[in-house]
Amino acid sequence: MSIIVTGSIATDYLMKYPGHFREHILPGQDKLSVSFLVEEKHMSRGGVGPNIAYSLALLGQRPRLMAAAGQDFGDYRAWLEAQGVDTSLTVAFADEFTATFTVITDLDQNQIAEFHAGAMSRARELSFRGLDPKGIDLVIISPNDPAGMLKYAAECRELGIKFIFDPSQQLARLDGAQVLVGLEGAHALTVNDYELELVKSKTGLDDAGILDRVRLLVVTRGPDGASLISRDRRVDVPVAKPRAIADPTGVGDAFRGGLITGLVRGYPWEVTGRLGALAATYCLEQVGTMNHRYTVAEFVARYRESFGDAPELVDW
Repeated sequence: MSIIVTGSIATDYLMKYPGHFREHILPGQDKLSVSFLVEEKHMSRGGVGPNIAYSLALLGQRPRLMAAAGQDFGDYRAWLEAQGVDTSLTVAFADEFTATFTVITDLDQNQIAEFHAGAMSRARELSFRGLDPKGIDLVIISPNDPAGMLKYAAECRELGIKFIFDPSQQLARLDGAQVLVGLEGAHALTVNDYELELVKSKTGLDDAGILDRVRLLVVTRGPDGASLISRDRRVDVPVAKPRAIADPTGVGDAFRGGLITGLVRGYPWEVTGRLGALAATYCLEQVGTMNHRYTVAEFVARYRESFGDAPELVDW
């Protein structure tokens, strides 16, 4: 199966705040000036594109990562290849540095984050033209250079490539017309519950209006699980109980790795959603977005432990 993952590549700086953000944000104030003394700081490889691709590789896929990196990408590229991610479509620009992502997480798992684009702004220079569209089973268009994301969606429509539109963090940069362009003709839209309301606010669409444009709407709801919704059915799936909670960064990306695996393997939605839920939980249990590990056999065993048997997984 040929899966192409597009999205940002970044170096992550992850910090913990041993308190609650809500205690320092005053309601009714139109100014915000706060500072947080953090107790932990971790640097790790990240970016939405590699995060999704990494989970896909753990689940037995050989995803191709199409993204823009900088002159400092050499060691990261070698590491991704060693994990089973094909980076042949990833371009390292010699005059740029790879993007950086900084996030602070409080005791409620709320996050305040910033992202410096760096080489990511060159993602618009990459293209699906020249690739064989018949050899591509699925593309996910994840947070990246906004112009690049819209370009990829247009090319996928033109070339007849099935794609998932996953705007997530870039919804803050996209206006309503741009969101509509990204949605049009997508196989699926993936968002969390807050992002879904943002999509509706920006576009004026309700659930039905979104589903006039995409075949599948996937909404993650944190500890309340996730929903897979089409025009004529809805499947709600629970979370997989974590053994520990370390850090939520990258959990949504890991979910998408499990989701895509279920979609390309043709599994029922009930199974597909649970694959996403369990992949997310593995990530939640470690600090960093790609520090969790498992074999397919271990994953299947824990799936059965968490959710019961699924005949579809017997021959996986």
